[in-house]
Amino acid sequence: MKIVFRKDIICAAVAPLMSGVSTKMTLVATEGILIEASLPNTCIMTTYDIEKGVRISIEADIIEAGSAIVSASKFSQIVRVMDGGDITLTVDDRNCATVVSGRSSHTMTALPAKDFPEIPRLTTPQGFVAPQRAVRTMMAKCMYAMGVNDQRPVLNGLFFSIKDGKLHMVSCDSFKMATCATETALYGLDKDLTVEDTRFILPNKSVNELYKLLSDKDEEAVVTIYMSRKNIIFVMGNLTFFSKLIEGEYIDYNRIILRNHRITVYADRESVISALEHAALITEEKVAGSVRSHVRLEVQGNILKISATSGTGSSYDEVAIGHEGDDLVIAFNNRYLIDSLRACSADRIKLSMSSPLSSINIEPNDEDTADEDLFMLLPVRMKD
Repeated sequence: MKIVFRKDIICAAVAPLMSGVSTKMTLVATEGILIEASLPNTCIMTTYDIEKGVRISIEADIIEAGSAIVSASKFSQIVRVMDGGDITLTVDDRNCATVVSGRSSHTMTALPAKDFPEIPRLTTPQGFVAPQRAVRTMMAKCMYAMGVNDQRPVLNGLFFSIKDGKLHMVSCDSFKMATCATETALYGLDKDLTVEDTRFILPNKSVNELYKLLSDKDEEAVVTIYMSRKNIIFVMGNLTFFSKLIEGEYIDYNRIILRNHRITVYADRESVISALEHAALITEEKVAGSVRSHVRLEVQGNILKISATSGTGSSYDEVAIGHEGDDLVIAFNNRYLIDSLRACSADRIKLSMSSPLSSINIEPNDEDTADEDLFMLLPVRMKD
């Protein structure tokens, strides 16, 4: 196999491919890039770690067709530091790979293409097309609340569903929940199959990698999503991201959300976040090997008092608010509260609560938006 790449094209292609490279070292082939060259000018590159993978098709001058697996980390480093506009990759019959550019050359061991694990093949027409910007924006709101190593596997990912013409996303762990829904352009792949009631759970690692690959710059960019019972494929132009799905029914999250709170607070989001960041200097400071992570919120009239205390110091801020209902003192894990507020993108927010031990709802206080966003957080029990 012999291929001549343009440096800018191969460098741009290798970056997203790293999302599918295995770091567990359980199978050597999953640490590499499968390169398949076809005459006259088509090169397909694939990475796959058994759970998720990336495939990209680029143009290159194919001198000799063939296929092989090269080390992803080494190949990525080599093409970045090579000088010159063209980079030539040659793999001989002894699986010796040589990368040449100008007067520079590097050699490394390759693997035969047959060693690469079989990637999932989807033959179902089930799926839909959605704007990349809308999908990425919604993912940004929910990613922080996904479970990590939760005993309930369905919580270790992001739940997607389509209902009543809206795209919904939900994430939840034992302490926090994020839900969002928006009306956006959704097109089914088959006119005989409706996209309504589509639902799947994407694993958290795949969510984190897919987020990096989606674009929010081009309003016209779309992602085509193909799915089966166990696998899913996201196609974005010449780039394809594929992943296994988490099997099982997602929790009935609507039953968990408290709707009839007695106390409502209206505030400027950035002002509250700024005060919580001040408190983070205390809550994230290690004292005697432990971290005092909770922040105290006191709703008193039209003032929200935000404070934190540790053995080495304290923090105190006041934020002007609108307030309906009783006064209240409540405490939260400060980092969880900051993450929840940042996920709520409105300038003005509404905080709904009832008691020091019941969950709080965080919502945009914006009548102009048609999005349905809600972020829920459980409080912590105050020790003092």
